[in-house]
Amino acid sequence: MSYESSAEPIKLGYLFDFKLPPGFPEENRQDLTGTFELVFAQALESGLIDRPVEIVFKEVEGLPKGTVKAVIDAYGELVDEGCLAVFGPAITDNAVPVREAIEARFHVPAISVCGTDDWLGEWTFALPQGSMTDEPVFWASLLARQGHKTVGAMIEQSLIGESYIRHFRKACRAEGIRIVREEFIAQTAQDVGEAVSRLHDAKPDALVHCGFGFGVVHVNPALAALGWDPPRFMGTAFQNAWVNPVMWQAILGWTGLDQYDEGNELGQRFLDEFEKAFGRRPEYCVPVVNRDLATVLVQAFADAHPLTPRGVKEALERIKMLPAASGSPGTRLSFGKWTRRGWMGAGYLVARRLDADGRNSHLVDRF
Repeated sequence: MSYESSAEPIKLGYLFDFKLPPGFPEENRQDLTGTFELVFAQALESGLIDRPVEIVFKEVEGLPKGTVKAVIDAYGELVDEGCLAVFGPAITDNAVPVREAIEARFHVPAISVCGTDDWLGEWTFALPQGSMTDEPVFWASLLARQGHKTVGAMIEQSLIGESYIRHFRKACRAEGIRIVREEFIAQTAQDVGEAVSRLHDAKPDALVHCGFGFGVVHVNPALAALGWDPPRFMGTAFQNAWVNPVMWQAILGWTGLDQYDEGNELGQRFLDEFEKAFGRRPEYCVPVVNRDLATVLVQAFADAHPLTPRGVKEALERIKMLPAASGSPGTRLSFGKWTRRGWMGAGYLVARRLDADGRNSHLVDRF
């Protein structure tokens, strides 16, 4: 290649703020970075961008198992390596303090899938895998549509859990649903037998879990010990099922909020491309969500003049009404100067249920 034809790659930081468990399938890592690589390669081939994108991947243990400091330090390392933007962190408890560090020190734009509005700021954008404000409204709607009048709540003792329950109380009042008992549980996998027993004694029509998800690991065994099989609902913690078999077993029989909808034709066409590239077809939320993230980032890289962190930030603000591969049909991606949440329309979340035998996840409802 001639001197005039070559260029340094665009660097994108990929900040994964929890460590994947031992034995995590190597092929599933394709769903993380491979999706981005596929979108970026297509953009280079089509001429949308004139140089490759290099992904700089960092995996650290933030909250709930690790520390915020580890996440902030990793962000700083990505900035020092010359990344023009960062995907991550993903967990609300890490994202809020990292946003403060970005605004004070780093001034490099970040896009996250976290669900708190407190992440949103001058340099921080979101394609949220749910929202602490939206999801409780959807839970209450699901409960009402299925005829439930009372509910018990399990709340992880964390920023995520507290945000969920605050908005769920309001949503239940609007739907005429009574919360008969609230039980606070650890945000990591601990014994929840006594909490579940107290919920059982309150005799709710259904259960709702409020949290990141690790706190739900021992709930199904506790329910089985009581011989109790109530309808049970959770938020986008449902999407943690892909992490490992422990989380898969933990949500058997639960209805949760998800971003994979087999009726989204754009998402299915992307999975066709993924299958052609990698020889497998992962039909769940991560590949289609990451496709949407990669799409808005590559559009911003193409439109950033100059190609700097501020240029990328301002280009993200110009993205309007791109069709999304995730969510229900018709979901769009748009940002603006003070619009930092990208998925537009209620359909960016759908309800799915993981059957009790663990074989299938099926669509329950769209909003």
